Amino acid sequence: MKMSAKQKDKQFYSTPMGGHPPQTDLLTGRAVFTESYAFIPKGTMRDIVTSNIPFWDKTRAWVLARPLSGFAETFSQYIMEVAKGGGSERPETEPSAQAVLFVVSGSMDLKIDGKAHKLAAGGYAYIPPQAKWSVKNKGAAPLQFHWVRKAYETVEGIDIPEAFVTSDQEVAPIPMPGTDGKWATTRFVSSDDMRYDMHVNIVTFEPGAVIPFCETHVMEHGLFVLEGKAVYRLNKDWVEVEAGDFMWLRAFCPQACYAGGPGKFRYLLYKDVNRHMKLKI
Repeated sequence: MKMSAKQKDKQFYSTPMGGHPPQTDLLTGRAVFTESYAFIPKGTMRDIVTSNIPFWDKTRAWVLARPLSGFAETFSQYIMEVAKGGGSERPETEPSAQAVLFVVSGSMDLKIDGKAHKLAAGGYAYIPPQAKWSVKNKGAAPLQFHWVRKAYETVEGIDIPEAFVTSDQEVAPIPMPGTDGKWATTRFVSSDDMRYDMHVNIVTFEPGAVIPFCETHVMEHGLFVLEGKAVYRLNKDWVEVEAGDFMWLRAFCPQACYAGGPGKFRYLLYKDVNRHMKLKI
């Protein structure tokens, strides 16, 4: 569904702070790591915690989640920062990996299986496993984007989905029933399309809107706050969250939220979907 002219107004997204705190700052922080959730606040995303990725030039990454005992099990998520002239002709080294790219600042020149695309802030791309793709930053400003990776789970009789490119501005949010549009989800693929074993959506709450019960479900989540602030229920705890913060929620971790205002509360949401539960771990 296409968006109205009003909905297409330029959208701004939170980006990592980088840098390094001065010696005069107090040693305080909001970071929490538990067996059921992790909360990684924006203040931790400094220069000292960045990683290098093979075959990426003039690039650094903040790793938000990775498969690990007691942590994310189904996905990894990075925030990539590519300087002018940087990028990669061989971005992915794992043949089974699929990807979602979501641009939060700068301009991306993306090529997928020979087809060129130009993505600005809000740009979204799905890249299936085995695809040949590349990323370049031909602009003057740094390019920053989320890169969500998951090993694709093939099922006999179900096709692997094709690549596509769209944007936050081009897809209309779908309101949750009974909320008068105060809680809505921007779905980049249909929930009923069984080719996809992960969804990466954007959830939007108007000021004062709530998740009115503690969701407890099989899906694992990664949530990066793109805009606004809220109080989020993570297992037994209520945690204040704001733009730039990241949350990992283990499967069955109780969750809910109150959007704080004064503006919208929006986050990029990963979840694993549409597959049988594995009977061995």
